[in-house]
Amino acid sequence: MKVTRLNDENKNRLLSDLMKRSTGDYGEYEETVKEILADVRENGDAALFKYTERFDKAVLDASTIRVTDAEFDEAYAATDPELVRIIRRAIENIRSYHSKQLRNSWITTEESGIILGQKITPLETAGVYVPGGKAAYPSTVLMNIIPAKVAGVKHIIMTTPCNAEGKVFPTTLVAAREAGVDAVYKCGGAQAIAALAYGTESIPKADKIVGPGNIFVALAKRLVYGYVSIDSIAGPSEILVLADETANPKFVAADMLSQAEHDEMACAMLVTTSEKLAGEVKEWIERFVPTLERHEIIQKSLDNFGNIFIADNMQDALDAVNEIAPEHLEVITANPYETMTGVRNAGAIFLGHYSSEPLGDYFAGPNHVLPTNGTAKFFSPLGVDDFIKKSSIISYSEAALRDVHADVESFAKAEGLTAHANSIHVRFE
Repeated sequence: MKVTRLNDENKNRLLSDLMKRSTGDYGEYEETVKEILADVRENGDAALFKYTERFDKAVLDASTIRVTDAEFDEAYAATDPELVRIIRRAIENIRSYHSKQLRNSWITTEESGIILGQKITPLETAGVYVPGGKAAYPSTVLMNIIPAKVAGVKHIIMTTPCNAEGKVFPTTLVAAREAGVDAVYKCGGAQAIAALAYGTESIPKADKIVGPGNIFVALAKRLVYGYVSIDSIAGPSEILVLADETANPKFVAADMLSQAEHDEMACAMLVTTSEKLAGEVKEWIERFVPTLERHEIIQKSLDNFGNIFIADNMQDALDAVNEIAPEHLEVITANPYETMTGVRNAGAIFLGHYSSEPLGDYFAGPNHVLPTNGTAKFFSPLGVDDFIKKSSIISYSEAALRDVHADVESFAKAEGLTAHANSIHVRFE
């Protein structure tokens, strides 16, 4: 784990290294993804089943691609009831938090006869992609379905890979049913994104696709954007801990490693004003890593993207935070609430010694689908707003239009759009 003095040179190097993890650097896979998208768009289910057999070794057809009630029942039977209880508690927290994000339509009226407003409408159909592979992620299911449910989306459909026997992880199905999914389909990869974007005989077209995935999924989402809306192109996970001398080095080290275990491209960083803390955190990391189950992944992550920076003062530390715009930011200082006022760019902010990042991943309520690779400068966490659309409302009475028609006509003529001007003018000939 590297410990260095924070300066503009290593800060810029770090930003450059982080951006190398972007899906924009995986052009070698783009042609393959384009072929899959075009095939599914043209041939629907036939192509979808072909790729599912090729990549997941599962032979499916129109009668087996959708998860049945019996399969949901099997999933509940195979899931520890204690985990079901925990999932239900997490759902309560996630739903409560996202309910506070709800917007209302509004109308304003003026005595002159002008009515203006905004109409909020939930999306009709949301498509949720949930990774399969070697691990199950029921928390991802909850974080993507519940905001859509709270927003009032009418149809929420989910795709997730199955194994060669056509089975989906039981906990994935339990989480989906508990969160309120309408249908789950057994397909993954770029072919699943294509099905959600264009629709097939078995899978309806979605208005928006959300959820993480591997490089093929990320590239597919990017390529179908415009046919449908998407949430974002998620990059590898990252955590930055901003700390002073009051932080507990054992806690800081443990929190950094909680993200380093995601994959070899994950990034764990500490920016601190305390040289003593920096050294102690490094020591704790070296003690923890060999004891952890995913120690090989963690070590490669730390070797590639692990950094401890010592800042001269808190303002320099905050400047670095805002430049890096981390996905997860922990603020562990003497007064974290005061320190937070200097933070402009971060996906999720965790304040204090006992607000460990995994709280946000699983249980606290805020969404764990967050902007990565510096995009917290302009993107926000997934939320209710991602599942609504807004329509403007404009109504003028004859008297109200009469008051302004000459100005509108002049503006239109200034742009050379005389038909625009005429559509106003004819009303007062």
